[in-house]
Amino acid sequence: MAGPILSLRHYRDDLIAHSHEHPQLVFGLRGRLDFEVQGRGARLDRQGLIVVPASAHHTCGSDAGSDCLVLDVPGEHWLHEQLGAHAEASRRLLDQAGAIGLDHRQQQLVDWLAASPMDDPLIARQGAVLLLASLNPTAAAQVSPSPRLPYAAFDAHIERHAAHPLQVADLARIAGLSATRLHARFSAECGMTPMDYIRQRRLLKARRLVEQTRLPMGEIAAQVGYGSQSAFSAAMLRAFGCSPLGLRRESGDN
Repeated sequence: MAGPILSLRHYRDDLIAHSHEHPQLVFGLRGRLDFEVQGRGARLDRQGLIVVPASAHHTCGSDAGSDCLVLDVPGEHWLHEQLGAHAEASRRLLDQAGAIGLDHRQQQLVDWLAASPMDDPLIARQGAVLLLASLNPTAAAQVSPSPRLPYAAFDAHIERHAAHPLQVADLARIAGLSATRLHARFSAECGMTPMDYIRQRRLLKARRLVEQTRLPMGEIAAQVGYGSQSAFSAAMLRAFGCSPLGLRRESGDN
């Protein structure tokens, strides 16, 4: 096989249709790529992978443009030489055309390699080996999943300190993570940012105080960190579709 093992490629709406003697893995980075391998259609997005077996006819194109990391596997001898015990699992993977989803650890590896100097033969070769090994089902099964974030500890901290300024760093410290890593974990686990979570917990506490006590609204606003009663009312309206006074009236009616 001539050419680099790893390369970055940009696909456009110009349709590519061909085959090659070596297997190929195409990893999504940005945009969406429409793919067809051996008559089977697939769509490649970020955190996805298309397997193109050796000699498989395939076509691809992207209306809006797509950036991908491409691994051109040199051949079976290279697999056994470089992957050792992983070679047979990788060969089975490379024989099956189709789309595969990646987990966040695999995507992190793809992103890291895409930003690396792949013209360095050592980085390209070792990067290709790491990618293939990470796709080995046995290796993936041996990686224990990260435990979920400590939401109960977050909730207790926010409850105690809702009246005071709260920062992402407070939750990061409780979780034992960096602020950047905490953002990524929140996005993956519950689809919101840490500050969104803090805001949500404050407003849930406020709703409980509105409905279950007769405290003045200004005092409740202060207890959940709002210096302005009007800002507090607007936040409650956005969150619950009803003003604090409306919520209190509804709870009284019920």
